[in-house]
Amino acid sequence: MSVVAFPSQPDPTSFPGTAGSTTAAAVERFLESRTAATTRAGYAETLTRLTAVIGPQHPVAALQPEHYAAVMDRWKAAAAATWNRHLSALVSFTTWAQRQDLLVTNPARRLERRKSARRGDRAIPATRLDKLFTDPAHALRERVFWRLLYDTAARAEEILTLNVEDLDLEFRRARVTSKGGALEYVHWATPTARILPRLLAGRTAGPVFLADRRAPTSGPRAPAAADVCPVTGRGRLSYPRAEYLFKTTSAQLDPHRQGWTLHQLRHSALQHLAQAGRTAPELQAKSRHQHLASLGRYVRLGEETSARITAEADPAQRRRAR
Repeated sequence: MSVVAFPSQPDPTSFPGTAGSTTAAAVERFLESRTAATTRAGYAETLTRLTAVIGPQHPVAALQPEHYAAVMDRWKAAAAATWNRHLSALVSFTTWAQRQDLLVTNPARRLERRKSARRGDRAIPATRLDKLFTDPAHALRERVFWRLLYDTAARAEEILTLNVEDLDLEFRRARVTSKGGALEYVHWATPTARILPRLLAGRTAGPVFLADRRAPTSGPRAPAAADVCPVTGRGRLSYPRAEYLFKTTSAQLDPHRQGWTLHQLRHSALQHLAQAGRTAPELQAKSRHQHLASLGRYVRLGEETSARITAEADPAQRRRAR
């Protein structure tokens, strides 16, 4: 009678293609495989955090749930959307690594997506937006960025990855790489057209929106050459920094003192257009959503409309339109 030993837990480093593969090298390969610049930039923030937590020489095959938990601990107090965005980056990296035979286990198996709290109206009142856009106390870069986001109703990542070469100032449009990787155009109005050239200050190449400091030329924090202005040496403004500045600044106008998110500028632009009577196909052309069903939350008229129709129907009005 033969006795078959119960199989022990497999050693990840014994699988083909895993030996000698560091997490840093795997992350670099994974990011290079992402064709959409906006997706690549979003994933880079999360995966840079992963490399910093475990060290650049840590074998990718030895990644464990506690490593991912330590990465996500940074965003444990963040909004559900932020938590889910970073978790999606880890899950995408894990799926890719498993397909490449670099990783056997699933280090993300103990982490769960969070359910976003539903809010009745995410649109920012137009009068408060006007204060943000025109207040000279705010830096020119921020005022241009916020106004451009609102005018174009684009995603923040799409605008942050713009280069000067992508701008068509004459026709008030810019070529962006959309969420799915397609090249599309977004358009802005007169308020943006008046202040955008001041921000560029004669620059003809490099990122449109620059960080406050010069980018390091070497070391782990050195950005790609395409993300550095050839004139000033400053790097591209990052999404976390742009979000922080908008949230802290807008907290002064938010009645709840929590501040608003960059995505709410896109939401506000589309909802304000819906309130002005624009049709769903027109909103789809502006937002570049692939499906009309995705516009449902934008075309749902909110608090401003409720206040207006309540006032118009108030029986105590002294004057009524004849």
